[in-house]
Amino acid sequence: MKNKILYSFLLSFAFILFSCSLDENPADQMPESEAFKSPVLIYLNTVANLYTEIGGSGGSQGLAGPDRGIYDLNTFTADEALLPTRGGDWFDGGLWQDIFKHNWKTDNSVVKGSWDYLYRVIGKTNQSLDKLNSLIEESPENPYLPVYKAEVRAIRAMYYYYLMDLYARVPIVETATVKIADVKQSNRSEVFAFVKKELEESIPFLSTANSSKQGEYYGRMTRPVAFYLMAKLALNAQVYGDDNWTDNNGIPNGTATFNINGANKTPWEATIAYCDSIIALGYTLESDFSKNFSVTNESSKENIFVIPMDPVLYSARNMNLVRSRHYAHAKAYSQDGWNGSSATKEALAIFRKGSEDPRMKKTYFLGKVYGPDGNPVMDGDKELEYKPDAIALDVSGTPNEKTAGARMAKYEFDNTAQAGGQLVHNDWVLFRYADVLLMKSEALVRAGQNGDAELQQVRGRVDATARTATLNNILDERLLEFAWEGLRRQDLIRFGKFHQPISDRPVSAPFRTVFPIPADVLSLNANLTQNPGYTN
Repeated sequence: MKNKILYSFLLSFAFILFSCSLDENPADQMPESEAFKSPVLIYLNTVANLYTEIGGSGGSQGLAGPDRGIYDLNTFTADEALLPTRGGDWFDGGLWQDIFKHNWKTDNSVVKGSWDYLYRVIGKTNQSLDKLNSLIEESPENPYLPVYKAEVRAIRAMYYYYLMDLYARVPIVETATVKIADVKQSNRSEVFAFVKKELEESIPFLSTANSSKQGEYYGRMTRPVAFYLMAKLALNAQVYGDDNWTDNNGIPNGTATFNINGANKTPWEATIAYCDSIIALGYTLESDFSKNFSVTNESSKENIFVIPMDPVLYSARNMNLVRSRHYAHAKAYSQDGWNGSSATKEALAIFRKGSEDPRMKKTYFLGKVYGPDGNPVMDGDKELEYKPDAIALDVSGTPNEKTAGARMAKYEFDNTAQAGGQLVHNDWVLFRYADVLLMKSEALVRAGQNGDAELQQVRGRVDATARTATLNNILDERLLEFAWEGLRRQDLIRFGKFHQPISDRPVSAPFRTVFPIPADVLSLNANLTQNPGYTN
């Protein structure tokens, strides 16, 4: 059983984006004079309350875990997975087909829900920063306050990173007292510069602790987490520095420079430098790939940033396994199954390229299915068998309507899970060290250098045969290593391949690399305009 971490004892603020008052008391109605009179109470009421937002308990909430949110936009728009229509299941008015086919509209509920969630949390960070700034004015010698402020700024920067990645042209709001009429839209390159600056200025104040480990910094924003985000900014600088992503046939061509220790660096040099900063902190690959996703994965030496999970202590949920498993498969473990998400044919082809990759069976349930007792799982009067190659966007009326598709197997079954398998002990992994090695390998190759050593570390961990570090091999490796981890859309965009046709999806326009500003957001603020290619 995990120890209950600090942010589970929160005194949270009531907050509505852009309309809250700094005079509001914490939710338990403790007088403000009491709520902020000690460093611990200040931390609880300005920093710790933010961490409950990173994991979610319902649709569109959290950075990953629940459905209909950020994870879905990054997974089911790519080439790695889909939610196929199975007769009366998973059509949902065409929602999942539209997302997979890049046919989303400005009122798409997943697009809107993700926007609302990200800005709601940014609003809470702004309220915290407003309060911290006022406390710093009152007590400029207090050594805790600048540290707390840096942590909140870094959290806010992470949320703007997701907004920039998904929506590109978004408003930068830095205070909770701003009026809607004063909210202005920023170009993507401006948001990129803002996120970079906020992280750069926060990093010196952040702890070097591993936040995936239980203890004081468990689940928190620490220096390695910020370094990871900086590496992602640098690696994707051509994407985030490009204010016209509809040109050049979808191949990003933005520019940016990074200043590290007083020296200007190219994005590739900066990526390498930030990856090296994480390497220097002692992270290493787990010898067992699957340990990163085990029920006890808080002991992983590889994970950098996780969403802490525990059926009793936390409300954060993992719905991704539940919605992938066949009903009978889940029932064998006394859990729920929604019989949905499956691997695409393209993903399976990458895993089968050459000899089958050793991670195939660690990532997917394929073929006959066995229960916890080792016996075949029965689907009525026959043994349940997943049919990976029978997958299509619509399998309704086919012999394999309910069994088509390889299913998610990356996270270990938690036999003590609650809520039908949604409340589990496995922490959800957001960032891990294998990504650091592959980011460095890619940056080296893009800079005209050799990235073989870093690529071979990742492949060697699972005893995969050696491959030369070319951009194509690295892109394949990123799927082999990170399938189901919500990274694929960003990778395809960076490589200029997001809009290319795949099975059941024709070529899409480059403007689809960015999601639309939700229609109701535009209706509330005349200062905002829609992203190119979309109609209001």
